[in-house]
Amino acid sequence: MSAAPDTIAATTTTTSPPAKRVKTDLSTMEAPPPLQVKKLSDKARLPTRGSAFAAGYDIYAAKDTIVPARGKVLVDTDISIAVPAGTYGRIAPRSGLASKHFIDTGAGVIDADYRGQVKVLLFNHAEADFEIKEGDRVAQLVIERIYTPEVVEVHELQESVRGAGGFGSTGGFANGAAV
Repeated sequence: MSAAPDTIAATTTTTSPPAKRVKTDLSTMEAPPPLQVKKLSDKARLPTRGSAFAAGYDIYAAKDTIVPARGKVLVDTDISIAVPAGTYGRIAPRSGLASKHFIDTGAGVIDADYRGQVKVLLFNHAEADFEIKEGDRVAQLVIERIYTPEVVEVHELQESVRGAGGFGSTGGFANGAAV
């Protein structure tokens, strides 16, 4: 009598085949649709990637700008873009500007139907003004896929393990730590 196809006899030992190595070079990646960029002046520079696997495209300042101490400024890039359908562009900070100069970015969503100039909102958390020169890399443009489901009002939400806990409720700080 043979065992059912979905059972294994107690005396049978099975092993998984060795895992296949996945190539991580560009030849294994599917080519995405292009990011279309329009220069709005001769000062504009096309976004560039620092390496083949960089997640973001460096975005460049089109003119000299001062970010005031403890202040903010909109930096002109003199480019407009068209991101592929099903994506949006996210303006993200450059790690060196953040770690060395306390410069951060804000309000960085570029919708697929926006065609105006890409500007970068920079915040200076330092005590001194920060000088940006024409051609400086001021942020990264990361192209991210999006999902836009229909909005449906419900009377109750399905319970989850986490529940309504937020703002540090999953740990990481000692009890009573100030927020």
